[in-house]
Amino acid sequence: MPHPNEATQNSQIGVPAIASAAVLTVSAQVPEGTKSIRGYDFDNGVDYNALLKSYATTGFQAASFSHAVDIVNNMRAWRLADEPIKVDDQEEERDPEYRRNVKCKVFLGYTSNLISCGIRETIKYLVKNKMVDVIVSTAGGVEEDFIKCLAPTYVGEFVNQGREMRSKGLNRIGNLIVPNDNYCKFEEWVMPILDQMLAEQKSDGVVWTPSKIISRLGKEINHPDSIYYWAYKNNIPVYCPAITDGSLGDMIYFHSFRNPGFVVDLVQDIRGINSQAVYAKKTGMIILGGGLIKHHICNANLMRNGADFAVFINTAQEFDGSDAGARPDEAVSWGKIKADAESVKVYAEASLVFPLLVAQTFASGS
Repeated sequence: MPHPNEATQNSQIGVPAIASAAVLTVSAQVPEGTKSIRGYDFDNGVDYNALLKSYATTGFQAASFSHAVDIVNNMRAWRLADEPIKVDDQEEERDPEYRRNVKCKVFLGYTSNLISCGIRETIKYLVKNKMVDVIVSTAGGVEEDFIKCLAPTYVGEFVNQGREMRSKGLNRIGNLIVPNDNYCKFEEWVMPILDQMLAEQKSDGVVWTPSKIISRLGKEINHPDSIYYWAYKNNIPVYCPAITDGSLGDMIYFHSFRNPGFVVDLVQDIRGINSQAVYAKKTGMIILGGGLIKHHICNANLMRNGADFAVFINTAQEFDGSDAGARPDEAVSWGKIKADAESVKVYAEASLVFPLLVAQTFASGS
């Protein structure tokens, strides 16, 4: 309601009481400590670190980005030593040195388009420097990394015409161009490796899983630009439950005619990723995009009654009921994120946002 003095004054000059009450409603007290909105002042020059820090008081998705920075830094900083010792802790778990060295297990998920574009190099930095612990991607997110070691992807236009490109043997991923020759080179590279893996399956009883296949291919590519070369070197598991849904699946399909009998076991990998979550003291999820990779990580964390930290970055909306569009609170309802977890969804396209997030977190030196 309006202040009594204002109501009286407005009444005296003929302002309708209903309009005065509607416009001049008295505000409740804003909680103490609430930040005021203030953006970056370019009169102070161009300071990118200060600019990104100003996002905290800019509002909208800038504020969500700033929240994501805080959550990632909190998951990086957490140690078991931060928690009180529990009655049922084992003797090793009570040791102060052990507790100082137990970190939050970081799950990183991303869709294939992020490997097709330049986010590949950002992810490679994280894997090379052992900054993440578990990876989930799609088949395209695996093969595109290897293909880029064999031949480049190019910058094109979203308006490049599909019919014309098809006639020239060029493929479009948004505004990227991938010559079809790249996939021919991939076939030449991967087929002998599949032959060797099949031979090891038959002679040595090796049971291949998607994660074992990716590790082997990372070893064979032996290229410092490759994410999966560094995942192999650093023993970081890469899970890909839909490994046949892409060019790698095409190659396995062709291989099944020329040298049949190759078997891929999914059961070992679902036990593997679920165990990564179940036996972790603390878990954090950083998920770029949606669909399979988002659900696979979240579902693994369901097995431990939810992740402790979660950052989602994607452009999907929740109105259609999709998992891709779902906010973290929906995952809380399923037990995939803890009720008291730190979580945020940044509604943004990852190629714009993720390098900035890494700059303010993993690469900041703190």
